Amino acid sequence: MSFDPVPPPYNHLDPTARFLSSSALDFLLIELVPLSYRVTSELSPPSSSSSLTETATTSPPLAAAAAHQGTTVDEDEEREAVFFRLEGIGYRVGQGLVERFAKDRGKFGDTLEVIKFVCKDLWGLVFRKQVDNLKTNHRGVYVLTDNNFRPLSRMSVETGGRSGGAQQAAVVRAQPFLWVPCGIVRGALAAMGIQATVQAETTELPGAVFQIKTLPAK
Repeated sequence: MSFDPVPPPYNHLDPTARFLSSSALDFLLIELVPLSYRVTSELSPPSSSSSLTETATTSPPLAAAAAHQGTTVDEDEEREAVFFRLEGIGYRVGQGLVERFAKDRGKFGDTLEVIKFVCKDLWGLVFRKQVDNLKTNHRGVYVLTDNNFRPLSRMSVETGGRSGGAQQAAVVRAQPFLWVPCGIVRGALAAMGIQATVQAETTELPGAVFQIKTLPAK
């Protein structure tokens, strides 16, 4: 299966042809985040706060917003559990993508070359564009900036809400949708022999900033 445009002529009736819409990832992420909140809520022990359960069931991403407004230990634990669930899913996807689409490439010269592969090839494959900006301190930290990050490009502020508070609430709700992409990047790096931590944040939709910190080899 390839994400590359299919050159003509092609026949959608061909039983051997396989096509995948680029919107499939968008729809998957839309479903994964609330599903992860529901599953985590259902698996939480009975001692978890009822208010958190209600929030996660009716509007899952708002549970992340609660983390910025005087959370309890249970809320923090549930948010962390959701993060690891989503990041783990992305990790397996990232590994599979590299194993499939980079198997014929030669060995990379250094870590920076691997990061550039992520910024250009992997980003183009998954998010249909390249990273807009790459910065590094040359000591194992890399900052990737995407000014129009695809998974966030269709998110918006609540109807009638253009105040600073509404904008901030939209940013908080968008944060969980960055956890799967974090896992994809970390999994891709691991498949290429680089262990790292990956964090992402958004301060203004639809932009996103990813910070990669490579870990020393054991």
